[in-house]
Amino acid sequence: MDFEKVVDELIDGAAKPLHSLGLLEKHLKKVLLAWGRLDKKIRPYHIIYAADNGVVEEAVAPDPVEFTYLQARNMAAGLATVSCFCQINQIPYEVIDIGIRDKREAGINKKVAFGTKNFMKEEAMSREEFQQAWQVGVERVQQAVREKQANLLSFGEMGIGNTTTSSAVLHALTGMPPEFVVGHGAGLKSPEALRRKRLIVEKGVEKHMVKLHDVEDILRCVGGFDIVAMCASMVECGKLKIPFVLDGFITAVAYACAVRIDSKLDRYALPSHMSKEPGMAYCLLLGNIMAEDVIIHAGMGLGEGTGAVLMVSMLKTMLYAMQHVARISDFLAEAGKKELAM
Repeated sequence: MDFEKVVDELIDGAAKPLHSLGLLEKHLKKVLLAWGRLDKKIRPYHIIYAADNGVVEEAVAPDPVEFTYLQARNMAAGLATVSCFCQINQIPYEVIDIGIRDKREAGINKKVAFGTKNFMKEEAMSREEFQQAWQVGVERVQQAVREKQANLLSFGEMGIGNTTTSSAVLHALTGMPPEFVVGHGAGLKSPEALRRKRLIVEKGVEKHMVKLHDVEDILRCVGGFDIVAMCASMVECGKLKIPFVLDGFITAVAYACAVRIDSKLDRYALPSHMSKEPGMAYCLLLGNIMAEDVIIHAGMGLGEGTGAVLMVSMLKTMLYAMQHVARISDFLAEAGKKELAM
């Protein structure tokens, strides 16, 4: 019996109507096929990359840049929403300072620089900085698998201005017009502010267009350290055959980039929620994930990996249930005996 049949027997053989748990069954099957074995439980690990973005100089975000440090510090201290989500669901996590502008400590210090540069004026990062951020993303996955024995990873981010960098990356990657990929982010309220943000994305990509030959060029010129690290982490997950859960728009952009590097990465990627950002569904589609396969539609737009953590919790629940619920074969056998006795 091949392994896919073993997985189908585990899920379809549970004492429930066939396919009655819908997408939960589909995504659990994807996890098990990625593993290629029936592990007894999910051992999750959540990685949050925090970095500042130089493009905030262009007034694309309403919040002060200091919020990146303050919220990353809250995450590391267990006082942020994602921290609480992780704690109640017993999901270990780490916060990686990969480019916060502040010198004070906020999580694990892997700082490439004190934020990226303003891509309206120059390339967001140098080639050396790109490689350093990429290597951090690779190493965090390797360490989670080796030292934490993680068999399911999830990703989150924190960084004022990173919906702008993500939108710029998506615009450069696909040519999709800014009005279809640029949203309000964490707090833009007025139509004027949104129009300005879209203009910054358009002009920023236009400034660097002649240099944008591949994914690395795009990430380096208009991206952020957080996006680079997440992209690297996802590619490494594919190499190690570790399934991973996406969060919202920013992680989806990183995934769209990662799929350009490894076209088979969709075997390991799982969606969690449908972000409010307009480019979210398109990003998932670029990675062969359909909008109808997204379980959580809750109007979420916080980031941090909050949606991803909720999805991990559901997957943990599903695996436990499928391994402990009664089997339909036993159920039917007992029902048959009772019918014969009547």
